[in-house]
Amino acid sequence: MEKIFGVDIGGSGIKGAPVDLERGDLAQERFKVLTPHPATPDAVAEGVKQVVENFEGGCDRVGITFPGVVTDGATIRTAANVDKSWIDVDARALLGEKLGGLPVTVLNDADAAGVAEMHFGAGRGRKGTVLLLTFGTGIGSALFSDGILVPNTELGHLELDGHDAEHRASTKAKEDHDLSWEHWARRVQKYLAHVEMLFSPELFVIGGGISRKAHKFLPLIEGIKAEIVPAQLQNNAGIVGAAMTASRM
Repeated sequence: MEKIFGVDIGGSGIKGAPVDLERGDLAQERFKVLTPHPATPDAVAEGVKQVVENFEGGCDRVGITFPGVVTDGATIRTAANVDKSWIDVDARALLGEKLGGLPVTVLNDADAAGVAEMHFGAGRGRKGTVLLLTFGTGIGSALFSDGILVPNTELGHLELDGHDAEHRASTKAKEDHDLSWEHWARRVQKYLAHVEMLFSPELFVIGGGISRKAHKFLPLIEGIKAEIVPAQLQNNAGIVGAAMTASRM
């Protein structure tokens, strides 16, 4: 059986682990390094290498998420929370070379989390329009129609109160401005209402590290017609989804 890794590149950390694709869970405890600053391609690639090489026994292929638009499973088109020098880089070639020629696939980080949640988690078996939103350094989005992914939606960059929505309602915004759960939940509610107006989803899945504390803010959100649930795979969803995508190469 192939040994497949998932690695999740974020604005603050790079984390990964081998994945058990039958259970949809990590096969070993994940390992994390801090995202370098500036988060240039070479520096981030070195961080990915550190994560993969932390595990003994090697691997057969690696799925890697990226916080931005990724086309053709390779080329970076946007880079909101990492260095702009990533734009137009062939990330598959760069990361594959850094990992000694291992087969590598690259996809948007929220899309990876969504793929995992739709197969193993909160979206399993759900039809219609489902929207996963990851709250962290920014806001990522993964849009599904009857289980089919519409890739690279990047809805965290919708305008909200004259700003990118993620500058108002991300977990980083909560921390940077020392917002109470109540104050932050009002911002999230306003953002969800805006997204709901545009896409009319039947289900919102709320992911990212903050999903572990869903009980502190989801009950405070009112006026949203769609069902709202926390992600079941929580902050491991991106790693699992990346490995799932790599397994289909």
